[in-house]
Amino acid sequence: EVQLVESGGGLVQAGGSLRLSCAASGFTFDDYAIGWFRQAPGKEREGVSCIRNNDERTYYADSVKGRFTSSSDNAKNMIYLQMNNLKPEDTAVYYCAVVETYFYCSELLLNAFRYWGQGTQVTVSS
Repeated sequence: EVQLVESGGGLVQAGGSLRLSCAASGFTFDDYAIGWFRQAPGKEREGVSCIRNNDERTYYADSVKGRFTSSSDNAKNMIYLQMNNLKPEDTAVYYCAVVETYFYCSELLLNAFRYWGQGTQVTVSS
């Protein structure tokens, strides 16, 4: 059974940094794409990033490119989202998600994610 548990959210001032963590279990990283999504109040869920092991083809939303970096540590079964230079518009609930696939990461693949964590709140004050 695939399980994902996020942590690391909180309140931070604009310009600050946070690192979200996602404890993963029940799957093999090499067979899955790893994504981060977010949903702000009153807005639709947005795909933030997508990565997969041994593949340089990553996806980042334009709104976070150059500021956010996703990574994984297979040995620890952990997924991370490093968020730098945070802005008030980054305020949202953040979710990690995975999908078993052989396709490379792309905006199109964001629609296929199947397994989700419970989310962690990130609030950026101005």
